[in-house]
Amino acid sequence: MVIAEELGLKSHEREWLALSLTPGLGHTRTRRLLQHFTGVQQIFRASLTELEAAQLPASAAQSIAGGASFQLADAELKKVAAAPGVRVLGLDSPEYPEHLKQIYDPPLVLYVRGNAEVLSQPGIAMVGTRHPTPYGLGMAERLACDLAARGLIIFSGLARGIDSASHRGAIKATGKTVAVLGTGVDVIYPRENRKLADSILELGGAIISEFGLGTAPTPQNFPIRNRIISGLSYGVLVVEAGEYSGTRITARCALEQCREVFAVPGNVTNRNSWGPNTLIKQGAKLVATWEDVFEELPTDLRVRLNPVEVGAQPLTGSLFAEAEAKTEDVAALPTAQKKIFAMIKADESIHIDTLMEKLEPAVSSSEVFTALFELEMSGRIRQLPGKCYVRVF
Repeated sequence: MVIAEELGLKSHEREWLALSLTPGLGHTRTRRLLQHFTGVQQIFRASLTELEAAQLPASAAQSIAGGASFQLADAELKKVAAAPGVRVLGLDSPEYPEHLKQIYDPPLVLYVRGNAEVLSQPGIAMVGTRHPTPYGLGMAERLACDLAARGLIIFSGLARGIDSASHRGAIKATGKTVAVLGTGVDVIYPRENRKLADSILELGGAIISEFGLGTAPTPQNFPIRNRIISGLSYGVLVVEAGEYSGTRITARCALEQCREVFAVPGNVTNRNSWGPNTLIKQGAKLVATWEDVFEELPTDLRVRLNPVEVGAQPLTGSLFAEAEAKTEDVAALPTAQKKIFAMIKADESIHIDTLMEKLEPAVSSSEVFTALFELEMSGRIRQLPGKCYVRVF
């Protein structure tokens, strides 16, 4: 109890943590236990006989009655005390997001780094494959930027691919975004996203998890956390996902939680388009621009978030506006840059060797290198790994 008081926690938050760390308790048993005792405090006041009568496994009942669960909680709280900026929210904490409480199996505790207030603000979850096409990356970043610019929180999982692009889009709009991890909040995975995680926190966003500090990235944790991503949001937007992608779990969670499901259509010949295209066939809302998401939000929320009329010009600094500004002055580019820019597509990458082969002998290799450098510096194209290039949306 002393540790909880030192951290400014109420006793029931310590109890939620103790309950979450009790061995042998899953979501179903915990739910039944809370209903049986009408609250978390009553569970820890119960005798061993009363706990066993509630059909708890012997190991769980002994852990609660004998104080072992509290010992586990106190050990975890010591880790939290040593981790700068990390907080623990119990299920009945005032800062625990109400939207998340509505799902069937809300996490008993949330570890939070950053601004806990954003968890209760309206937002959209954006999910997709870890191996997207240039088209998928561009669409995720573009939509996240425009939605975040209008005040929506972008919820995603900080994974490679679509998740990372969604967070980056929100950051470009200087908006707020929340990363829901399948690790401890002190374990950023993948490692290359550490700078992205820092940017999320710097702009007033948050990094959250239901897993204890130091939890490693084990495969089974990521599908479990998907229900939190969808549970925090008003709806889930799927950008690209294969037939057996984990994104399907998030979309299913959204349906079970009565959340809206949105999907960006893709090329039918690309395997990453199977997920969103199938969802659209099954009734998901087709999304091409931010307006397609916005018009599905409750009217009072739309007015509060976006005082401008729907259909107005994109906000200054949005990816739409930037793309239009960059393509309008293509005619003023030098000849070599115009030829190369015309060959580079937004939805398909092209290798530098292919460009050189197609442009010989009209454009020399040195001119190609120079033109690519200038186009990249001006923000019209982007270089992908392996010397491949795509046009920026």
